[in-house]
Amino acid sequence: MAKVKKRKSTINLNLFTLILLIIAIVLATKIIINAKNKNNNSSANNGVAQTSNSKEQQETVSTATLVMVGDNLIHSSIYKDANRLAGGKGYDFKPIIEYVKDAIQGYDLKYYNQETVLGGTQLGVSDYPTFNSPQEAGDAMLDAGFNLVSLATNHTMDRGEKAILSSVKYWKEHEDKALAVGSYSSEEERNKVQIRSINGISYTMLNYTYGTNGINVPKGKEYLCNVWPTDLNINDPSRDTKYQNYKAQVKKDIDAVRDKVDVLIVAMHWGVEYTHEPTAYEKDMAKFLADNGVNIIIGAHPHVIQPVEWIGDTIVFYSLGNFVSAQLQDQNYNKMVGLMSSLKITKIAKGDDVKIEISDVKNELIFTYYNKKSWRNFKVIPFSNEHISEYLTNYKSVYETYKKVVQKMDSNMYVVPAYGM
Repeated sequence: MAKVKKRKSTINLNLFTLILLIIAIVLATKIIINAKNKNNNSSANNGVAQTSNSKEQQETVSTATLVMVGDNLIHSSIYKDANRLAGGKGYDFKPIIEYVKDAIQGYDLKYYNQETVLGGTQLGVSDYPTFNSPQEAGDAMLDAGFNLVSLATNHTMDRGEKAILSSVKYWKEHEDKALAVGSYSSEEERNKVQIRSINGISYTMLNYTYGTNGINVPKGKEYLCNVWPTDLNINDPSRDTKYQNYKAQVKKDIDAVRDKVDVLIVAMHWGVEYTHEPTAYEKDMAKFLADNGVNIIIGAHPHVIQPVEWIGDTIVFYSLGNFVSAQLQDQNYNKMVGLMSSLKITKIAKGDDVKIEISDVKNELIFTYYNKKSWRNFKVIPFSNEHISEYLTNYKSVYETYKKVVQKMDSNMYVVPAYGM
């Protein structure tokens, strides 16, 4: 019996050992599996990180479009026509620009130059040579979607500080709709960095005028109007000391914003009236601005169109001409033909590296019509609009004339064909 018991004990011991061995194998297998899973999870995490890093390094492309028109020059015949359109009660400028409103709806950014100060009717509206315009003129532009406005012009000081402060107040009340620059109510306001964003592209605009028609900006209140002085009697930028000295202020203004925005626009009120050729000052200013990193330069004041050209990667519209005006019509309609130019802004970002490209530059001629006998029925119409012949019968020959002006400095500069061409 003792022998039998010993055998059973041996069997039990072997069975117990086998069970322990199985348990050990199972545990070992689990450990191995867990270790593999851990490694796999670690690899997976590294993959996510790499994917994340990869995403950070992936190119992201953002785009925005900009359309531009020139001087909103509100002569008395225009605001009288707007009063007629409002039934004698107030002013309605909207019908005057309805064709343009329709044409620009697809654009993200819409620029124009407010040539005459919007001091409002409370100060008494007035005509040349010292303008003051109804603020309803601004209402119509905002209604059309314009959201970039330059205020520094040779007429900014026409009605003094009161009109400027009234204009600035108006634009502050609409700052949610438009960025208006160049004329301010304080030095602090002038130096404030104003950054806007559209479609993930940040931007801002600076604005200067060559002068204020001999009406001095009050000393200590230079913020009322940004004046980059030019002396046409000298007519030589290299010998114009005041002009050269002000470059330090312009550079300071640029440096304050250049690294904070993707796109920097500068609106310039410059040049000589009624000349299609950029002056030495315009060319010098344009090069200075381009050399300091400005992306887009928009010119106004000549009241007629001037060429468009590239300076490196900077696009320069030397003069968009008039948008709305009642200047005299001559045989070439040069003061009645303006530009409605547009372009595409592309932001290519890869990590911290950001590249801005300007492309698809298009220049369309626009015509301001009015009845020469009654000085009424003002209407601005693009040359591509099918109704252009109703307002300008010889529009095709006029188109050919001003196409040459646009392309004078760059034969490849695109000019949108007129209707039927």
